[in-house]
Amino acid sequence: MSHGHSPRPLSSRRTGPLAGTALVPGDKSISHRALILGAMAVGRSEITGLLEAEDVLGTAEAMRALGADVERQGEGHWAVHGVGVGGFAEPQSVLDFGNAGTGSRLVMGAIATTPISAVFTGDASLRRRPMGRVLEPLTKFGATYVAREGGLMPLTLTGASDPICIDHTVTVASAQVKSALLMAALNAPGQTRIAQTALTRDHTEKMLAGFGAKIAVESLPDGGEAVYVTGEVDLKPSDVEVPRDPSSAAFPLVAALIVPGSEVTIPGVLLNPRRTGLLETLREMGADIAIVNRRFSGGEEIGDLVARHSALRGVDVPAARAPAMIDEYPILAIAASFADGRTTMRGLEELRVKESDRLAAMSAGLKACGVTHEELPDGLIVDGRQGMAGGARVATHMDHRIAMSFLVAGMAAEHPVSVDDTAMIATSFTGFETLMRNLGADFVQVNA
Repeated sequence: MSHGHSPRPLSSRRTGPLAGTALVPGDKSISHRALILGAMAVGRSEITGLLEAEDVLGTAEAMRALGADVERQGEGHWAVHGVGVGGFAEPQSVLDFGNAGTGSRLVMGAIATTPISAVFTGDASLRRRPMGRVLEPLTKFGATYVAREGGLMPLTLTGASDPICIDHTVTVASAQVKSALLMAALNAPGQTRIAQTALTRDHTEKMLAGFGAKIAVESLPDGGEAVYVTGEVDLKPSDVEVPRDPSSAAFPLVAALIVPGSEVTIPGVLLNPRRTGLLETLREMGADIAIVNRRFSGGEEIGDLVARHSALRGVDVPAARAPAMIDEYPILAIAASFADGRTTMRGLEELRVKESDRLAAMSAGLKACGVTHEELPDGLIVDGRQGMAGGARVATHMDHRIAMSFLVAGMAAEHPVSVDDTAMIATSFTGFETLMRNLGADFVQVNA
């Protein structure tokens, strides 16, 4: 099967103490949203700290294709001159989102209530990911679509010419689905109500408020919440400082915890409570992580993390925490391998439909590295009594988080750990290898 790139295998081996400052990339979720809302505002918005990874650049390109003026001013510094809500022009060519599930789904929402047609596609991995969960509720606004069997890309979405507001409950715990519907609501006359039974990331709500949308959030008795958006309101331009991504910070963070003698600082990390599940879990495991210099940026709290090598112990991670750390379970499984005792992780069904079946890929990698564990239909139990033998080659299945997690594992395992490919890490964490090497990692390229 051709992936469109030649694999880039890498081996990671035991290293001395890690030290230094890790400037991890800007948050991917917030970067996508800043570009899209900037394009839907009337006037010019400046974005600093934008994550310049392939996924986000795909969203920037899509905004250009829809008629917004998107200019790079310097590293991480972008200016977006928006066309207003409902002002998108019909794109002349196919919108290709590469590997970006977030970018593609949010843009579907943004287009759903504008009377234009657009063709969406992506790479081999994105073309296998289910889009019906977003497309179906968008038809309630009046949008129509034609997709491959199972709601797969390539697909054509035609926005409603007379959109209507909706009252809809999202049944999957997905911030992408909720956000797509909130984007669509912006051009639907009247008030739209989007409810969710599980709490998911609320970056879209926070940023919509920052761009001047009329939005209200209500807690529901079942523990979920409902978001109300009034449509046909002009968004006003807004300058966004993108915080650094907690999902990327997770890798140098866990590396510092498991490599003896280490101390690493990670500045300016997003501390949104719906994204800090991993921090909470690691602290319960006995991790020495200090948070200093807390401050606010664009409605979001940020702070500097200081992590030191720690004796970790196994814990039960409550299933209710899964939405707040769904991307962090692969690296948590590595931390759990070096912890004393058993770590139980449940509520992870969503991981079976990510870039790969992440649960199966993690389980296979842990097995290859000699870690006693059990794969559950909805989770993992890791027995961390023996540390990690390593000495294996792990199949990444084109999944960047699997690749980065096992490279971190190799930094503390008895024997080197190699991964079959690292080329796809660039989709979300450009500069990962350089950043880790600067802290003291020993990564070596190996033959394919």
